[in-house]
Amino acid sequence: MLKRILVPLDGSSRAEQVLPVAARLAQASGGTIILLHVVTITQEAMTYGTFFPPDALDVSAGGGRNYLGQLIQRLHLTGMAAVEKYVVIGNPAEKILSLAQEQDVDLIVMASHGYTGFKQWLMGSVAEKVAHHASAPVLIIRDGEPLHTHLRSDDTMVVRALVPLDPLGNSRDALLPAAELVVAFSSPGQGALHLTQMLVEPGEASEAEQETLLQGAIAHLDKVGQQVREETRAHFDPALLPKVTWSVSIESDIAEGIARVAEDGEETPVSGKVKRCDLIAMTTHCLGNSRKSATGSITDRVLHATRYPLLIVRPAEIIEKEKEDVPTHSHPS
Repeated sequence: MLKRILVPLDGSSRAEQVLPVAARLAQASGGTIILLHVVTITQEAMTYGTFFPPDALDVSAGGGRNYLGQLIQRLHLTGMAAVEKYVVIGNPAEKILSLAQEQDVDLIVMASHGYTGFKQWLMGSVAEKVAHHASAPVLIIRDGEPLHTHLRSDDTMVVRALVPLDPLGNSRDALLPAAELVVAFSSPGQGALHLTQMLVEPGEASEAEQETLLQGAIAHLDKVGQQVREETRAHFDPALLPKVTWSVSIESDIAEGIARVAEDGEETPVSGKVKRCDLIAMTTHCLGNSRKSATGSITDRVLHATRYPLLIVRPAEIIEKEKEDVPTHSHPS
């Protein structure tokens, strides 16, 4: 369950746009919103010049505490969920990652852009750094683009998430976090997970080879879809279980194809009409992201190709490997 939700804020109204999303999640889980404001040395240098007063950082930290307190009151956050607040001094990405680990957070929710230029954080780059290094899933909300919902005939608002998969396996780590978001946003209605596999246009391949590739992808998704249904039954109230659908697409550009299916839906010969989704959930190593290209990983490219919210999940095996690789320091006797 998404019980502890970290929201980094840089003091801008753009960054604050994510708060209704975090509040809704915390309400659904009975969880806690953790607000974090980071005071940066760069910020102080821009304000005071090279020789800023010795107490400038402490003064700014006090201002940050006042800002968070006023924000909590203005938005009535304590009426929606339990709230904790932290103000620290340092590098934004490093401090976000550190607090997320210390507080054992379940989800980080942040805006893709805060202040522009060098006024405070370059929120877009901070969000990407956090997403590539956090152990917890990171939900990135695009500036000015809220999380959309669908109105059903019974007047419930529900959410659909698109989860791109590949045969390698790591991409499946995004499924349960995506399902948790869908259930939280859709309750008391029934949301949906749409699984998709993107095939690169085979070029010179024969029709028979193309058909073999397509049928293999369909068989893979059919198997994964059935497994996802079983896994979600073990985690959620039967009345809230997300509907699971899947489709296969042949694309010349995988990142653009993912964004297109999420935003527009599509008509497929295999799955019929695929409706548009409301958010995209991917792992940092989805669809071969371990092989970096000149234009960056596919997840990075999807982040820049769509205005939709993007849930980014780091694969569990990579997080575990990092823990194993952390050096242990022996103390001299």
